[in-house]
Amino acid sequence: MGEYLGPLVAIAVGVLFVAVTLLVSSLVRPSLPLASKSQPYECGENPVGSPWGVQFNIRFYVFALVFLIFDVEAVMLLPWALAYLDLGAGALVAGLIFIGMLVLGLADVWVKGDLEWVREEERRALKARPGTETSSASGAAA
Repeated sequence: MGEYLGPLVAIAVGVLFVAVTLLVSSLVRPSLPLASKSQPYECGENPVGSPWGVQFNIRFYVFALVFLIFDVEAVMLLPWALAYLDLGAGALVAGLIFIGMLVLGLADVWVKGDLEWVREEERRALKARPGTETSSASGAAA
C-alpha cells in the first residue's frame, strides 16, 4: 500500500489544485452576462444560421495542420542537432535529407497557395464584383 501513497497524493493535490483554482476564479471574475458572450465564435468568422449548419472555411484548418506538421518536424531537429557529432557523417547526411524534405514540403505548400490567406482566385472574384474596386484601382483602369 505504501508504493501507492505517492501517486495517490499527487492525484489528490492535482484535483485539489483544479478545484481551488475554479472556485477562486468564480469568486474573483466579473459576471457580465451579455448576448454576445453566449454567441458561438470560431476562427474569426461570425456564425450565420443554426450552430449545426455553420460551415467554416477549410483554410483555417489547413493553416493549423501545416503549422502542426512543421512544428513537430522542427522539434525533431533538436535531438538530431545535439547528437549528430557523436553519430558521424551518416547522421549529418540523414539530417540534411530531412531538412531538404522540409524545404520541399514548404515549397509545395507555398506553390499551391495554401499559405495565402486570400487566394488569387478569390481576389479576382472580388475585383470582378461591381462596387468592390478601390478608387486607385478604378483611376488606374480609366
